[in-house]
Amino acid sequence: MSEGGQPGIGHAGIHVRGLRRTFGSVQAVAGMDLDALPGHVTALVGPNGSGKTTLMLMIAGLLAPDDGVMRVAGFDPVRQTAAVHARLGWMPDSFGAWDALSAREHLVTYAAAYRVPRHLVDARADELLQIVDLQAWSDAPARVLSRGQKQRLGLARALIHDPDVIVLDEPASGLDPASRVALRHLLRRLAGDGKAVLISSHVLSDLDEMADEAVYVLGGRTVRADQPAGDSNGPGLIWRIRSLDDAALVAALRAQQVLSVPAPGGVGVEVALAGEAAAADLLAALVADAVPVVSFGPAGGRIEQTYLGLAAARAQTLSMTSEAAPPGPPAPGAVIGWVEEQR
Repeated sequence: MSEGGQPGIGHAGIHVRGLRRTFGSVQAVAGMDLDALPGHVTALVGPNGSGKTTLMLMIAGLLAPDDGVMRVAGFDPVRQTAAVHARLGWMPDSFGAWDALSAREHLVTYAAAYRVPRHLVDARADELLQIVDLQAWSDAPARVLSRGQKQRLGLARALIHDPDVIVLDEPASGLDPASRVALRHLLRRLAGDGKAVLISSHVLSDLDEMADEAVYVLGGRTVRADQPAGDSNGPGLIWRIRSLDDAALVAALRAQQVLSVPAPGGVGVEVALAGEAAAADLLAALVADAVPVVSFGPAGGRIEQTYLGLAAARAQTLSMTSEAAPPGPPAPGAVIGWVEEQR
């Protein structure tokens, strides 16, 4: 039941429509839509200043929107804040710690704030310290922890009450490579347990490894949402091809009417293709033409390439108009054309 005695309604994960928020004359969020489903990891992608953190603060019930609709686990973060907090695990981009408290004491304190039954607290704290690999530091004061260790403690703190919805703002910041891999595995496991996970990160390669959906924001607006893995009818990607005979490769691509440009570093070439089916067809044609192909794969992750294309299309639109209004998503061909021009 909600704070007012009414059950939560609607979306079981996160549901956002038409969200807006201004700070004085600055419109930080100018119209965002987002869905983060249970059992899925949803990536929130955008540059600094695009409104991602403001959006997450509103979802977490820490900042009220000027307009729009939000539901977290079916509850309104503004009118039913306590119900949302009970179901939401929130990790901000910087961990505020009490330096004198140990890692274990932090978790016990937050467990009490979330009303975790006392007889479950010690076992839950031990479990989370093991999950985030802080067992050896469980009784050390927070002031001796590194930035990466504090980030891992912040993640454990967000999970202490076993929330249904998890919102993470730059959780990989300060993590070493092994810890980033462990984070990816943990978030996939949490999604597998049916939790809705929303994550913002500038480490786009990590998002490609874990995200089921990606939502792109630019200039305070949602400009696109898609499934990174499902590219059958999606926009084009840049593919990198290497061959033992570059001249034969370029000639075969020209015969297939496929434009190619040298890859960075001068090793192989890059081409823009509409999707995996087009890539499979091109590879088969190159093999049939006896081109000695030694590698054929995407030049970067789908999230990274889509984000770069959207950002470039927006910059081009703003430079062509006198009023800097954020555009809608560009056509796939525009993204491919821009990436080819940059190559």
